[in-house]
Formats: sequence, structure tokens, C-alpha cells
Amino acid sequence: MTSEKTIDFWFDFASGYAYFAALDIDALGKRVGRRIVWRPYMLGTAFKATGSRGLSSTPLKRDYAWRDWQRIARLRGVPFRLPDHHPSVALAATRVFYLIEETDPAAAPGFARAVFEAYFTHGIDSGSLSQVLEIAASLGLETKSLAANAASPPIKDRVKRISDDAVALGVFGSPFFVADEEPFWGWDRMAMMEQWIERGGW
Repeated sequence: MTSEKTIDFWFDFASGYAYFAALDIDALGKRVGRRIVWRPYMLGTAFKATGSRGLSSTPLKRDYAWRDWQRIARLRGVPFRLPDHHPSVALAATRVFYLIEETDPAAAPGFARAVFEAYFTHGIDSGSLSQVLEIAASLGLETKSLAANAASPPIKDRVKRISDDAVALGVFGSPFFVADEEPFWGWDRMAMMEQWIERGGW
């Protein structure tokens, strides 16, 4: 039996380039016949491992990235507004994603898309549990259990383990993709990844 072919989509909810990737990844998956495995993780874990800093925390790179995100939004014709509190530490959104995935895996990607949209167009704080739960509620998800478990030891441990596992796999940025064990870093590598899958590598 042939195992299902997938694309692992690693991201941090506060990543501008991941927002644009999230807008395109499902269509790419359909074109190449791959299921997308959405995998939010804490990018700070990768920064600790690599000794690097986020774009928005690095002079010169920050100004370039903020300009580039606006440019991409105009090119793509999509809404984009960077929150005043950017970058947000999206621990609440990440924990709630995995809580949703545990009970309703099909709903988790839709939640992730909604978080990206809310953060990068409406300026919500993806680190605020109350605001994240409002997003879940808007999707018709039951939030009582999510609220009760979002700070529980099991979900804290799971998110930490997933973030550690990401780094162990070689994931160090956002967005980051893995297809057929081949890594691709960055929104601007999505076209290359698509060709790699279609050609079977080169």
C-alpha cells in the first residue's frame, strides 16, 4: 500500500511571509495532488537553536520585510495590515490549534486560516487567549473545552515537543515546507517546491 503524499507546512502565526503562504498553500496542494499538513510551531525555539532573531526584531531587515509584505499584498491583491503590537508571541493560537486538531482535525486548518486573517487584516493579538477563542467561536467551534485546556500541562508539553521536533527535523524558519523529505524555506520557494513535486526532484 502506498502511503499518502503530503506537504508539511510549518509556520509561526506572527510570520508575515507565512500569512501569504497560507493564502496559496491549499491551491498548490490541489495542483500537485498533495494533502497539506498544517503545523504551527513556536519560531522562537528555532531562533534559540540558530542564534538568530526575527525579521521584525532586526534593524534593516525589519524595514525591508515590512515594505516587502505591503508590496506582496498589492501584487496579490489581498488585504494586509500589520498589527501595532507585531510581532505577537502566538502561543495561545498555537495551543488552541492543536486542541482543535485533537477532537476535530478537519477544522484545524480553517482555524489557522482565520487566525492569519484576523491577525494580518484586523490586528487581533494571536497571543491573547480570549481573542483567539473569539475566532474559534466565529467558526462555530465549542470554546468551553478549549478555554479550560489551553493552559493545561498536556497541551503545553505538546506544543513544546512539536516545536522541539521541528528544529530536530531541520525546520528553522516560517514558512517552512517539507515534501518527500525535501526542505523548502520561505514563501518565495513555493513555486520551486511545486516544480520539484511535479518533476519528482532533480
